[in-house]
Amino acid sequence: MMDFMKMMKQAKELQARMGELQAELEALEVEGTAGGGLVTVTLSAKGGMRGLKVDPSLIKPEEAEILEDLIIAAHADARRKAEAAMAEKMQDVTGGLQLPPGMNLPGM
Repeated sequence: MMDFMKMMKQAKELQARMGELQAELEALEVEGTAGGGLVTVTLSAKGGMRGLKVDPSLIKPEEAEILEDLIIAAHADARRKAEAAMAEKMQDVTGGLQLPPGMNLPGM
């Protein structure tokens, strides 16, 4: 019975830490850049786009396709950073606990 109670306590602690993690991930911002800094995309660590900066030199009708490609590249760069930040935070919260494949914690 003691082991079960200990497990339940640990599960509640993990759930509380996961709630804190969700708030941290929503507040954490990462920036991705492309074109040597001509395009910058800002995302939350959960992947929500927070901002987009485009150097005025790119805002020309004949440069539209290049601009679109750079925005996509900057977004991909920011996504990679967001995923890395999320993985790092998860590692901190779970203490390296490996979840079985396919099992996700709430909100992830």
